[in-house]
Amino acid sequence: MKAINTAELKNHLSRYLRAVRRGERFIVLDRKDPIAELGPVPQGEGSPWERLARQGRLVLGSQRWKNLKITRLEREVPIQQLLREVRED
Repeated sequence: MKAINTAELKNHLSRYLRAVRRGERFIVLDRKDPIAELGPVPQGEGSPWERLARQGRLVLGSQRWKNLKITRLEREVPIQQLLREVRED
């Protein structure tokens, strides 16, 4: 795996992204310290959200939006007035 510094990556981003598309991987360095890894996204592992959830970096929501029922509020809410008050604060 090739190491590149941030300035090189910034100056030649398109070239490196084409290489990543071909399957290459790079370590990104900031003043000789590795800070990131640049590489292709694994295919066939589901959505980005599912991958993050498997890594423990995201908790997927449990709301079933198709079953969501919208009900009217029991009282009138003066939206415009409330917005003016928030903006004044």
